[in-house]
Amino acid sequence: MSAPAVPEKLQAWFAAHPRFTLAFSGGCDSAYLFYAATVCGADFAACYVKSAFQPEFELEDARRLARELGREIDIIELDVLADEKVHTNPKDRCYFCKQRIFSAICDHARALGHDLVIDGTNASDDAGDRPGMRALRELRVESPLRSCGVSKAEVRALSKEAGLFSWNKPAYACLATRIPADTPIDAGTLNKVERAEAALAKLGFSDFRARIVGSGVRLELTESDMAHLMERRAEVCAVLEKDFDGIALDLRPRAGLKTELNWMETEKNTI
Repeated sequence: MSAPAVPEKLQAWFAAHPRFTLAFSGGCDSAYLFYAATVCGADFAACYVKSAFQPEFELEDARRLARELGREIDIIELDVLADEKVHTNPKDRCYFCKQRIFSAICDHARALGHDLVIDGTNASDDAGDRPGMRALRELRVESPLRSCGVSKAEVRALSKEAGLFSWNKPAYACLATRIPADTPIDAGTLNKVERAEAALAKLGFSDFRARIVGSGVRLELTESDMAHLMERRAEVCAVLEKDFDGIALDLRPRAGLKTELNWMETEKNTI
């Protein structure tokens, strides 16, 4: 019997790899893998790593999806800033961070008797020689969406078909990406970024970034939110001035989720 909203190539992958640990971030891609593995009857554990780099809403989304699928998640608390190579924030910081996070997941998987760890990298992601991807290759983490040729547009379309709330969730890079390379990362700065982005979300903004610039912050917004910023400028300033000396706006709009969803419309007939 065919699993709902799971392409045959992915069903075949789960049939060939029925037991594993899923690195579950709460984002769109790993959320869909969580769903697909569940409906395909795989014997797996979903593992979420909680660190200073992940905002609280990501954990809340992870827990919500698990509840909706009738599953549990394993939560590992990890102090990534204890690693000096992460704290100093070199240009390849993502490599050291992924090494720490996925090593912890791999250790957890072995404790469960699982020989395989998978993640949500999809076929639209540029594997290249990016630091984070290099760490995954070294740790032998499998990416079934990528290996089965499932694109980001397909993930969103299939997630929507499956009724997952995460189908149109914007991509969310970790909080550390808001801090310029070679600027040391500390918990206080990460907290400021999280407070800023949480406040902007409450004011109705979506799919944005609040990036650290010296003692100030630079906002990156989608074009549709530029006008919204002008309407709520006083409220935005009142909130952000509590943590930052200056507030700047990048006049180049983010492509954001709207562009992704347009791609999804273009590709939907290929699914």
